[in-house]
Amino acid sequence: MQYITTTQLRTMTTDLIASLAAGESVELVHRSKIVGEIKPKKLDPRPFDPNEFFRIMKGSKLKKYTTAQMERNYREHIMKKYGQGFS
Repeated sequence: MQYITTTQLRTMTTDLIASLAAGESVELVHRSKIVGEIKPKKLDPRPFDPNEFFRIMKGSKLKKYTTAQMERNYREHIMKKYGQGFS
């Protein structure tokens, strides 16, 4: 396991990132005491699957809006929020 001091965090960030990318953990030292451990983040085991997403969305009952209807809804919201004087 490697060590890095709080002062070295500013000057050796590229080395720290390289160590984390290699899967190594680094202990953080402050005033000659180990205060923590910096570990690489674990990757999400389930990546996004677009086919599964579209299958789920097909089953949902969402309203379909035309572009004109979305524009009317947006303008109505802006009028309520900011009033007539907004341009």
